[in-house]
Amino acid sequence: MEASAVIGLRTARMATGGVDVAEETRLMVSEKMQAALELQAALVSGRLGSDPLAGTRKVLRHYSRKVKANRARLG
Repeated sequence: MEASAVIGLRTARMATGGVDVAEETRLMVSEKMQAALELQAALVSGRLGSDPLAGTRKVLRHYSRKVKANRARLG
């Protein structure tokens, strides 16, 4: 649910012209790429573990922290 709120906040800010749309779009894409690269490194290094359920929880926790940070930034 929190990810949906962030999507809504970003869309509203872009639609109203309250932010530089190009900058917000660049930030959005770079954040997604950074999060994916961090998870790829965790997978390759074994930090996600070998248990699928535990690994899934770690991935969700990783993305949850990113989403919470964006929600705080966007208001």
